[in-house]
Amino acid sequence: MVLIRRVAARASIPGQPEATTSVTTTPAPGTPPLADATLAQIAAGGVTRSFPRNTVLIHDGDVGDSLYITIAGRVKVYASNEEGKEVVIDFHGPGEYVGEMSLDGAPRSASVVTTEPTTCAIVNRAQVRDFLLSHPDFALHLVEKLIHRVRVATENVKSLALSDVYGRLVRLLNTLAQPADSGGWVVPEKLTQQEIAARVGASRDMIGKLVKDLTAGGYLSVEDRTITIHRKLPLGW
Repeated sequence: MVLIRRVAARASIPGQPEATTSVTTTPAPGTPPLADATLAQIAAGGVTRSFPRNTVLIHDGDVGDSLYITIAGRVKVYASNEEGKEVVIDFHGPGEYVGEMSLDGAPRSASVVTTEPTTCAIVNRAQVRDFLLSHPDFALHLVEKLIHRVRVATENVKSLALSDVYGRLVRLLNTLAQPADSGGWVVPEKLTQQEIAARVGASRDMIGKLVKDLTAGGYLSVEDRTITIHRKLPLGW
């Protein structure tokens, strides 16, 4: 059982059921984080708070008008239902922000939880509006972020509708992998098979089988949960 702390509009809740089924979207490379100067300026107008890991900052369906700007740490954007099925939409780190979708006054469209100790600047709708009017660079950044969100949604619909589990696994690994100094590509995140399964909407056993087969074929290796891709993964398996 994972303890989830809840902030903002509601009091803390004692716990959250573990998901029995999980589907996760795979974000494409997004807009760069806010420049340090812009981050400092907009954060100065809000309230800075620190939260422990597993704190729910925003809950899907709540009415709120605050923007959460991550100064340090990492947050996960997700949606879930009463049965524990979860859709992970994205992750955000320092210089990025969440909650912009509710600045029109509508209910929150997703939940946000910290995945590690996190510090945020919380800025209300009126302050964001004033900042947008006086800082066109931030307005452009927000537009680019929303365009990226639409692109990610489109790619994820295509992936879930047109790709099998293997295809979604390849897409996830190719999205996360970075060139390695020794050649090939390495996934910097240390992922368990369960975490990979959650991100591609599959069972842990299925992911374990695919990773085992790809390892036997010399396509990748896994050491201390670090995945190294040695050659281009085949399109089908």
